[in-house]
Amino acid sequence: MASTPLDPWFADLLESSYHRFTGRHLSEVARSTPQEAAEWLYTSAPFGLLAHDGGADPRYTYANRTAQQRFGYSWEEFVGMPSWLSAASADQTDRNALLQATSDSGHVTGYRGLRVAKSGRRFWIEDVTMWNLVDADGVRHGQAAVVPTWTEPSA
Repeated sequence: MASTPLDPWFADLLESSYHRFTGRHLSEVARSTPQEAAEWLYTSAPFGLLAHDGGADPRYTYANRTAQQRFGYSWEEFVGMPSWLSAASADQTDRNALLQATSDSGHVTGYRGLRVAKSGRRFWIEDVTMWNLVDADGVRHGQAAVVPTWTEPSA
C-alpha cells in the first residue's frame, strides 16, 4: 500500500510490475529515480492510475490526481475505499470479470467499462490496462490500472 501519494517504493512497484507484464513503461520519467517517478505519476500523468490491495474485498491503495479528478474523490477518500464502489451495482459482474481475468493472466489490455463518480455521474473508462502488482520477490500486492481515456455515455 502506498503510504503517501509520493511513496517511491510504491511508484517503483507500479512501474516494475507494469513493465514485467506488458514490456512497456508507464512513462519516461518512471525510468529515472523512484522519487521522480512517484511525483510524476501522482501529479502530472495524463492518465488515471489506480491500485487496490489483494484482499477478498479489495480496497484502493492508490489513486493519482487524474483519477481523483475524474472520480471526484480526494486521496483521503479514495485510499481505503472498497474498489467495488467505482462501478454501479449493475456493472459489478463486468468489473469482477476484469479482476479475475487479470488475476489469472497477469494483465489485461483494451478493457472498456462503465464507472460511477462520487457524484453519481457515470462515465466510460476505455483502453484500460490492468495488471497484478508483484514485487521482485514474487509477492503479490494487489492490482493496478492505467486509464488513458474517459468518455461520457451517449444520451
